[in-house]
Amino acid sequence: MSPSEQVYQPAGAPRVGGAPTSAGRQERTAGPAPAAAMPQARPDMMSSAARPAPPTGAVPVAGPRTVRLTLARVDPWSVLKLSFLLSVALGIGLVTGAIVLWSVIDSMGVLDSVNKVLRDIDGSNSTFSLYDYVGLGRVISLSTFIGVINVVIIMALSTLGAFLYNIASSLVGGLHVTLSDD
Repeated sequence: MSPSEQVYQPAGAPRVGGAPTSAGRQERTAGPAPAAAMPQARPDMMSSAARPAPPTGAVPVAGPRTVRLTLARVDPWSVLKLSFLLSVALGIGLVTGAIVLWSVIDSMGVLDSVNKVLRDIDGSNSTFSLYDYVGLGRVISLSTFIGVINVVIIMALSTLGAFLYNIASSLVGGLHVTLSDD
């Protein structure tokens, strides 16, 4: 068995092994492993000279191997941590995008044109300035506030989703996934 095929098994667990069949699946046989067959050290800790050689005359696999797995439980704490990091990245992107969008609109003269139109509507002696309401400082402040609110909401909803998934998977058995090594 090559190091890539070795799987960690607890000391008292039955040894599972077998040769691949033509369909790409392994025929497994369960039973206690002989004492000589149990590895004495972890494969990643062995020197290259001490590693067992792969068996000669191995049966070639006819097609890709497939493994069917079930996602039975999602850890809510890890979902909370991951959603925090992703929502912070999303918030940074929101603030950056707002700054870039405001800069592009301002450099095109859109804000000056709208400001001039609003002054014309207000009258000839108007002191109205659009920049008091949509200046860069206000845009950054508002987008940062929205980003922080989004972080809290995304964290709460994703953690709640993890709890709901765990409840649903305990009732119906979880999400079945088939992996293949084409």
